[in-house]
Amino acid sequence: MALDRADKKALMIVFNDYATTRDSALRDQLIEAHIGLAEYLARRFANRGEPLDDLVQVASLGLVKAVERFDPARGLEFTTFATPTIVGELKRHFRDKGWAVRVPRRVQELHLRITRVIDDLSNELGRSPNVDEIALRAGTTEDEVIEAIDAGSAYRSTSLDAGRSDDDESPGLLGQLGDLDPELARSELRTTLGPLIAALPEREQVMLYLRFYEGLTQSEIAKRLGISQMHVSRLLARSLQQLRELGDPQ
Repeated sequence: MALDRADKKALMIVFNDYATTRDSALRDQLIEAHIGLAEYLARRFANRGEPLDDLVQVASLGLVKAVERFDPARGLEFTTFATPTIVGELKRHFRDKGWAVRVPRRVQELHLRITRVIDDLSNELGRSPNVDEIALRAGTTEDEVIEAIDAGSAYRSTSLDAGRSDDDESPGLLGQLGDLDPELARSELRTTLGPLIAALPEREQVMLYLRFYEGLTQSEIAKRLGISQMHVSRLLARSLQQLRELGDPQ
């Protein structure tokens, strides 16, 4: 965030007044004047698995802390003082709140550093860097690079309801697991009803098959068997009643 000399001088007057009075209205004025710095620093941490809005909130909290701690008598520019405070708040957010499984802090910090190195090398090389290139740039060993990359799987375990990041309409992981197969229930019914149907007269077994497996109407069944539709209706009703009685002997 660029401020001209007049703006900086005016804000320094406000900082001096706030240091003396601790007036919340002055504090809010200073925060509003520097919110662009917080947003700029938050964007530097984007594309690391956290929503930008959340990062802006974290950076804004760091800005508030910086405003409250800033001592204009030391002669520093506020942005020089505030930047490490805001960045530290963002790093703490990733380190302490972004891990679904507890990972040693050393590995957390290494993972974040390796991530930045991979981004930088990918841009420079035009391809994904290999492990030895990452280790050389990060000043660490290949084993530690692999450990840090593996630790990334503990960061923000994915919700089963979450869709793909590139497709807002994707069904999510839970949706990709599939539904219950309706044939499972039908298989159980066939196992239960099979012996009961076998106890019926052959013509009534044929009628049940035509009605409930082939989906024929009573008129079509009557035509197929050469009997009246009324007769088919009576036989089907009797067969179903018998099945109910056989299936529920009580």
